[in-house]
Amino acid sequence: MSEDHSKNNLGSRAEEYLDSIVCKNLEMCVEVLRQSENLLPLADELKIVSRCIDAVASKACVEQIASSFSRLEYSSSGRLHMSKQANCEGDWWIEDLSVLRIDLYQRVITAMKFRGVRPESIAASLVSYAQKELIQKSISGSKEKLVVETIVSLMPVEKFVVPLSFLFGLLRSAVMLDCNAACRLDLERRIGSQLDIATLDDILIPSFRHAGDTMFDVDTVHRILVNFSQQEGDSDDEMEDVSVFESDSPTATPSQTALFKVSKLVDNYLAEIAPDANLKLNKFIAVAETLPAHARSVHDGLYRAIDVYLKVCIPQLI
Repeated sequence: MSEDHSKNNLGSRAEEYLDSIVCKNLEMCVEVLRQSENLLPLADELKIVSRCIDAVASKACVEQIASSFSRLEYSSSGRLHMSKQANCEGDWWIEDLSVLRIDLYQRVITAMKFRGVRPESIAASLVSYAQKELIQKSISGSKEKLVVETIVSLMPVEKFVVPLSFLFGLLRSAVMLDCNAACRLDLERRIGSQLDIATLDDILIPSFRHAGDTMFDVDTVHRILVNFSQQEGDSDDEMEDVSVFESDSPTATPSQTALFKVSKLVDNYLAEIAPDANLKLNKFIAVAETLPAHARSVHDGLYRAIDVYLKVCIPQLI
């Protein structure tokens, strides 16, 4: 098969085909990678996998750059700017990658990030892959656990690039599958950084532990709140006199607005978990006290939650 045996043998023909045909076409590269899954580590030793991965990453980056240039246009003021549709172009490869096994998918995305593919495109690919591997299939075993942990490790560091609803979905899966601590803590930190746009349904994370535990995972939400408070801590000096501010006040800073929104979210959450007979007093207090005292302009929501909790708690103490 090699050139040592005779000229123009199968080995050289395969190399030529890989370079001149396969590596010039993204879809063919992905298909070769998919077919190589059952030929590892041989396909790796022959450099087939690494060459296809490099070709996919390069092709995606070039397509994205070309698409960006094609969307340049002049505004009414005569300035050159990027059309809003530019982010939608050049990302046709996203669904193609979803057919890959998680280990090869990880290597492709890592190569794309190194090549400079947009974080938004990386995030869109991660969402697409997760939908295929986690939503369309039953979540149960070690394979799904590996998928969640890998996707989290690949997420771009840029804020607001990954949709908040997707982060909460991954966190629910991570809790259910008992993913490693690094995976869960990373998700909690990311969610904490944009908690002000979360909804009550988002933070009502079911508890997947033993019988006798609370209906919702209070510990996870508490850690998310701690992350939010720590990230907002740098703005405490701006909050010295907040009694005159409301969340929708035009004079409120973004930090103040975020804090007020989260305080309302916390009070609604406390009211939702308060009727749970298994909720310990120390956990209720821990959630209520996570935010600083100046976070609430009014305390009506907190008082209502306390009232509900006491009605459930006091009969158990008598």
